Amino acid sequence: MASRSSIKGWGALSLAAGAVLTVNAAQPPGAGAPDVRAAPALVSVDACPAGDGGLCAVPRRTLLLDGPRPPISLDGRTALGPVGLALRTPGRLADVTVTDHKGHRVAGAVSADGAHWTSTAPLPADARYTARLVVERADGGRFRHQRARLDLRTGAAPKGERLTAEFGPTRGGGSGDATYGVGQPLTAELSHPVPATDPEARRSVERALDVRSTPRTDGAWHWVGPTTLHYRPRTYWPAHATVRVHSALDRVRVADGLYGAPSAPLTLTTGDRVEAVTDVTAHTMTVFRDGRVIRTIPVTTGKEGYRTRGGIKVVLGKEATVRMRGDSIGITRGSEDFYDLKVRWATRVTWSGEYLHAAPWSLDAQGSEDVSHGCTGMSTEDAAWFYGTVREGDLVRVVHAYGEPMSPFDNGYGDWNLSWAEWRRGSALGPASPGAGQASGALRPAL
Repeated sequence: MASRSSIKGWGALSLAAGAVLTVNAAQPPGAGAPDVRAAPALVSVDACPAGDGGLCAVPRRTLLLDGPRPPISLDGRTALGPVGLALRTPGRLADVTVTDHKGHRVAGAVSADGAHWTSTAPLPADARYTARLVVERADGGRFRHQRARLDLRTGAAPKGERLTAEFGPTRGGGSGDATYGVGQPLTAELSHPVPATDPEARRSVERALDVRSTPRTDGAWHWVGPTTLHYRPRTYWPAHATVRVHSALDRVRVADGLYGAPSAPLTLTTGDRVEAVTDVTAHTMTVFRDGRVIRTIPVTTGKEGYRTRGGIKVVLGKEATVRMRGDSIGITRGSEDFYDLKVRWATRVTWSGEYLHAAPWSLDAQGSEDVSHGCTGMSTEDAAWFYGTVREGDLVRVVHAYGEPMSPFDNGYGDWNLSWAEWRRGSALGPASPGAGQASGALRPAL
């Protein structure tokens, strides 16, 4: 076993806006005044590049583990981006463990050559951290493991706007903790816009929106707009999964003058995998639970001029009775196509008013022809059964359709109509890798 070195240096670093940064080695127990010249390991901070004029945009700021030298004082600014440790003397970082004041581990990675460690996500302002380092050095044909501990603190965030994220889905303005179908995407509504023209800000936000699922699931965020993100797995959520989402944006610098603030987390569970497949040409809807057929229902869908949208939709809600009028979809009163009906057992799949519902007036057409104005109609008995079987987030897939495909985001949850490659292109972290903050099971530990 490699012997431990005499490196027992403790560094204390304060990153405070506009302050002078000093680093001192602690004296050994029982010693007199500290002899800084004999300090075996110190931490220094690279100054910001000339002409920076604002906050250091890490990774340009790097914490440096260096050899014996006197303490160093540098003018510094608040470091709120990802932080790195770099070994300047011969050797390699064999192990780096960084924890916050609660003992939570900060995710990061050591480079292949062992020279650098970089945190995965931005570090909040006004927070304390402890770094424990193991440095491996060659010594006469043997390897020695040298250990050091560094106590770090980031400075307070300056005054400015605060960014929060409101997670969904939620029901009735409550906590949102509930059971949903396996097709339910997560949503994040930001309190301030983060434009596509600021990709670094978007990356900071996306890395901080942490999704964890049990069982493990691979997923990613997709920017729908400057204030809206959706999250979905590569495939559907597993049945009976627990999904948790929280924001680690608190006190993180997002952009000039914009810092994160606390946001309420969200937890939801999924039920059975329930999927209804409507075959327009066959005029049937087959309902599956966990891959097993549980009912096949004769249906009618949209007639010419009012074709039912094809593709994958997600149940948005259910209404035992809903009034449907033709003028809500542009049919003028007095025309032969106008209708004004109270409809029972209505399951909504688009915000514009597409439902699966009871249509006792079209029983003769169900199973044989298309006579509706875009909804999927069935008998009252079948509609009541379907209404009682599905929940929000369950899947409705329309195949062999004549209508326009379901759009991804502007009329409900059409998220699943994008391929995984298309979905990943909507992530600020790039299409090649899941990135931090994605639900691949045990994700980046919370800061």
